Amino acid sequence: MSEICTINDESLARAVEIIHDGGLVVIPTDTVYGVACDPRNIEAIRKVFAAKKRPKYKSLQVLLPSIESMEKLHLTLPVPLNRLAAMFMPGAFSPIAEAEDDCSLATVRRDPVSGRSTQGVRIPNSAVALRVLRATGPLAATSANRSGEESAQTVQEAKEALGDAVDLYLDGGATPGHVASTVVEADPHERDGIVILREGVIREPVIRKALTLNGGALGV
Repeated sequence: MSEICTINDESLARAVEIIHDGGLVVIPTDTVYGVACDPRNIEAIRKVFAAKKRPKYKSLQVLLPSIESMEKLHLTLPVPLNRLAAMFMPGAFSPIAEAEDDCSLATVRRDPVSGRSTQGVRIPNSAVALRVLRATGPLAATSANRSGEESAQTVQEAKEALGDAVDLYLDGGATPGHVASTVVEADPHERDGIVILREGVIREPVIRKALTLNGGALGV
């Protein structure tokens, strides 16, 4: 039987235990509520897909407590995404990072044609979310709703959508809105060297303008 808890030292300790044991936890972010698990545990990741009824071809983001976490996970941001990250992280910005050969994340997507290994990452601009992530470490996550339905803005909406498929719901109050983060990938063949895979809170014109600020261009 799952439970809803306010965020405190006791509930965070419980969340860490659940994540370590391969369970699922719902957490608040700066956009919507997310359902999260250990990004190195393939069985836990399968539980997320099953709980959401999420198509297998859709990947999961990894939520990070800090930019330094990327290096520890053996992830790097190609130009010009590193320039955008300096401006929009933490926040509703989800760049597609390159995964090195020794990256142990089970969420990494490998392209059989190009051979590239990539991983979407995000650092929420939320003190509550960062408190959770500092306790648990990086988490594989996606919005806490059934696939195709509206994202949860409150912990109660998340509980109604996912029920007992989730072990613990952490209540951080209502999130700012139902609009998700903006997902951007580097592509030297595209305009400005990027392709916007999903336009979210940060609109496309803002992203493209940021690439030319302070004399910069194409991530230089």
